[in-house]
Amino acid sequence: MRARDVAFAGLFAALTAVGAQVSVPIGPVPITLQVLLVLLSGLVLGARLGFLSQLVYVVMGAVGLPVFANFHGGFAVLYGPTGGYIAAFPIAAFIAGYISEKTNGKTGMIGGSLIGVAVVYLLGWLRLGLFLGGDFHRALLIGVLPFVPLDIGKAALAALIATRVKKAVNLE
Repeated sequence: MRARDVAFAGLFAALTAVGAQVSVPIGPVPITLQVLLVLLSGLVLGARLGFLSQLVYVVMGAVGLPVFANFHGGFAVLYGPTGGYIAAFPIAAFIAGYISEKTNGKTGMIGGSLIGVAVVYLLGWLRLGLFLGGDFHRALLIGVLPFVPLDIGKAALAALIATRVKKAVNLE
């Protein structure tokens, strides 16, 4: 792995931590910029480095660094209502990156991003449902449905930004 790769992976882990602090509480799951940055990490860095950047982010938070929303950190956050969403970040970055690498253009980027978001929703919904004592219907109502329109927009925005960043930084 080149030093440039390590630097970019670290940069996206740090950007995700910053994006987590842009937080609008609307219940147990806040609106943040994390999903946008997770998708960007996969689209800009590719599947392998995108995965690595988000794994670094999750590990930083798990060991107690205050990188999660509202400057929280520690393993308890991963065990809490938002833990499934956070745990899905490396997988979502990998999927977004993998699909965009296998298909060219913004359509592949948007498709990869939407599938990545779906993975975040799935794991987040499952963890939130367990946290709510098995009430998966309520978990869907408060942890997935309010976010769908915004996250579709984030997927499209991630594709637009990634295209420009890759050209500007000469990653294509």
